[in-house]
Amino acid sequence: MSIYVGNLSYEVEQDDLKQVFLEYGDVKSVQLPTDRETGRVRGFAFVEMGTEAEEAAAIEALDGAEWMGRNLKVNKAKPREDRSSGGGRRGNGGGGYSRRY
Repeated sequence: MSIYVGNLSYEVEQDDLKQVFLEYGDVKSVQLPTDRETGRVRGFAFVEMGTEAEEAAAIEALDGAEWMGRNLKVNKAKPREDRSSGGGRRGNGGGGYSRRY
């Protein structure tokens, strides 16, 4: 299971985040998503620790802690939702037809 880390500074780098979490145990991976168009960090990350106990210790210590001028939001990551289940329709909502008046 992964840890969600939110409210990150847009200046954060992967190594910075890894160093913070290393204080609580083995860091298996750090994912720092970036915006596809701008390449800018999106302000959140996912960190995978070696054990559940290490994850719990990191969450307990870092949730609400100030880092790089921001109060971190740190909790267990929720499983990714399946995006293929329809719901929202893109476009003009007219079934693919343009309406002209």
